[in-house]
Amino acid sequence: MLSRTPKPPAMSSTDPAHPRFATDYVDKVLSDARQAGASDVHLIPAAEGLESYWRVDGTLRRVGLAPSSVASNIVARLKVMAELLTYRNDIPQEGRIRGVQGDVEMRVSTFPTLFGEKAVIRLFSSADTHQRLDDLGLPDEIVQTLKRQLGETGGAIVLSGPAGSGKTTTIYACLRELVRMSDGRRSLTTLEDPIEVALSGVAQSQVNPAAGFDLEMGLRSLLRQDPEVIAVGEIRDKATAEVAFQASLTGHLVMTTFHAGSAAEAVGRLLDMGIEPYVLRSGLRVVVSQRLARKLCECAVPDPSPQAALGLPVAQVLRPVGCNRCAGTGYCGRIVLAELLDPEANGVGRAILERQEVHRIEALAVEAGMVSRWGRALVAIGEGRTTPAEAIRVLGLPRNRSTDR
Repeated sequence: MLSRTPKPPAMSSTDPAHPRFATDYVDKVLSDARQAGASDVHLIPAAEGLESYWRVDGTLRRVGLAPSSVASNIVARLKVMAELLTYRNDIPQEGRIRGVQGDVEMRVSTFPTLFGEKAVIRLFSSADTHQRLDDLGLPDEIVQTLKRQLGETGGAIVLSGPAGSGKTTTIYACLRELVRMSDGRRSLTTLEDPIEVALSGVAQSQVNPAAGFDLEMGLRSLLRQDPEVIAVGEIRDKATAEVAFQASLTGHLVMTTFHAGSAAEAVGRLLDMGIEPYVLRSGLRVVVSQRLARKLCECAVPDPSPQAALGLPVAQVLRPVGCNRCAGTGYCGRIVLAELLDPEANGVGRAILERQEVHRIEALAVEAGMVSRWGRALVAIGEGRTTPAEAIRVLGLPRNRSTDR
C-alpha cells in the first residue's frame, strides 16, 4: 500500500500539429503515472486546454496541460485503446486497456462535460504488487487473525471502507495466502467487477450486467461449481448479500468488500439492508475496516505550536515540510489505519442480535479489546508517521476526541 515517490512527468515534446502527438502524449502520461505510483489519471477539459492530474497517495495533483486543439484527439486515442466508440462523445463510456505495460491493465471511463469529454484512467496494480498479507502494513494482530480465519471452512470475512481504501488489495492478498496455505487442495473462486489482477490457482470470473450476468445471478450459479472459497468483489444490494451470507452458512468461506465508514457501520448497514440478525451473527467471522493515510516524509520537523494537534490527545506532532523526495508535498507513501471487529467478542454478538445502534456496537467492540481506526491514528501521529490534519482528512472528526481509542 506504499507508493513510489512521485516525480513530475516529462510530457511529450512533439509538436501538437504532428499526427502522432496524441499517441505519444497518451503513452507518456500513462508511463509516467505508472512510474510515479499513481492510482488514477484524470484528463479534464477546460477552457485553456486538457488538464492532467494524478491521484498519488490518495490526493489529486495537477501535472500538465495539453492544448485545446488536441484535447479531443487525446481522448479519442484513449477510446481506441479501450475499444470504445470514438464517434460517441455525448454519452459516458467504460472500457479496458488490455495488455499494456506487461500484465498491467487499466480501466478507462469517459464522461461528457462543458468543454469536451473527461477521461479517468484507473491504473490497476501489477500482479507482483503486495503479494501477501504481511506486505500490506496491517497491524500484526489483524494479520494473524485474518490468517487464522482463512483456514476456516465456512463463514464470511467482510473488508469494509470507502472507495480507494485498499479493500481490493487486501482481498487479493487474502486469496494469495489461501493459495499458499491450500497448495491446490481447495477450490478457490472469485466473482469480480472487474477483475483487476490475474491470480494463479484461483478461478476468476467477471460479471457482465449487459448480458444479465450480475453479482446475484453469478453467485447463485457459482455455488453449483463446488467452490470452497468464494471472493465476491463487492456487496451492493440485499439480494447479493443474502446469497453471500447463506453461502457462508452452508460450508463456504466467503470474502467480500463492502462500502462502510467503520467495522461497526458495516454491520449496521447490513442489518439495515435487510439481512436477518441471526444470519449475520451466525455467518459473520470478522469485519476489517481500513483507511489509507499519507505517511510523513523524512523531511518532517517537530511542530511546537499548541494548535498543531487540532484538539487531538497527542503529545507530539510533526509538520510536513516538503523536499525533492516527496515532490514538495511533505508526504511519501501511505500507512494503513485498520480496525477488526470480532462478532464473538463479549457483548458484540448480542448487540447484533438485538439490532442495537452502530455506536453501541462499536463501543462494545472497543470495550472487548478492538483498537479503533482513531486509536491507530493517534498512535501513528505520536510516532511521527502522519499528522492530525491528515488523520482528520481521512477519518473525519472523531465523535469524542478525548476518549476515542
